[in-house]
Amino acid sequence: MKELGELKHFLGLEVERTKDGIFLCQQKYARDLLEKYGMLDCKPMSTPMEVNARLCSVEGKDLEDVTMYRQLVGSLIYLTLSRPDIAYAVSVISRFMQKPMKRHLEAVRRILRYVKGTIDYGILYRNDKEFEVVGYCDADYAGDLDTRRSTTGYVFNLGSAAVSWCSKRQPTVSLSSTEAEYRAAAMATQECVWLTQLLKDLHQPIDRGIKLACDNQSAIRLAENPVFHARTKHVEVHYHFVREKVLRGEIELEQVNTEDQVADIFTKGLGGPKFEKFRKQLGMTSRLSLRESSR
Repeated sequence: MKELGELKHFLGLEVERTKDGIFLCQQKYARDLLEKYGMLDCKPMSTPMEVNARLCSVEGKDLEDVTMYRQLVGSLIYLTLSRPDIAYAVSVISRFMQKPMKRHLEAVRRILRYVKGTIDYGILYRNDKEFEVVGYCDADYAGDLDTRRSTTGYVFNLGSAAVSWCSKRQPTVSLSSTEAEYRAAAMATQECVWLTQLLKDLHQPIDRGIKLACDNQSAIRLAENPVFHARTKHVEVHYHFVREKVLRGEIELEQVNTEDQVADIFTKGLGGPKFEKFRKQLGMTSRLSLRESSR
């Protein structure tokens, strides 16, 4: 442990200062969680959720021990404090707290099996990266089978790693993929404003617009165009907050290829290679690889 530098614990969060930067993880908490639910010797999985998995509230048989399910999900929610890679999967299973089914418990166990294989993973904030905030936002259109609401996903990287992320079902139904993406951009813009003010309070002001990457050209055009189109009159007025920030130059909406849309990891289940690629872009790495690089 000495070669990694100083180690501190804050309510289950482990903070290590290394020669490369600051490493955050919850390895002990994850190990205790697996041990508590008898999953410490389970077979690891490479991803926390099946590719394009779709869960609904009436799928499968009723679960007998709903209290155990709720405790498990609550513990996993706390684990997302340093594990953005499981944020989407945990947000999905948390939708079934009222009446969980056996199929939902299987999804929870898959997350635990993924955690087992990545138990020493955390976020590394490298000290050799430029101090710059970059955001990504995305939406999974009508992805929820029960309500047909879309899922918003966004992440903001500060330098080398993520400092803020979200995977959340949208409050109302979107009538098009453009509307869903535009709403996701609006939520990300609100977070962007908060981050800007926070950095200002920490005496780290940002002197230019924050780049926000979106893979939907229609949503970008809607934000950049000051003309209110008739076809978008049904979109709630408060979502046009993003347009105001774009016109003021506080954020810069940029087109990004879908294959490079990091926020995808917060809106849907991904295959192994793509998931690992985006996980790395979040600044996540294992403690073992960090030790090897420190030798």
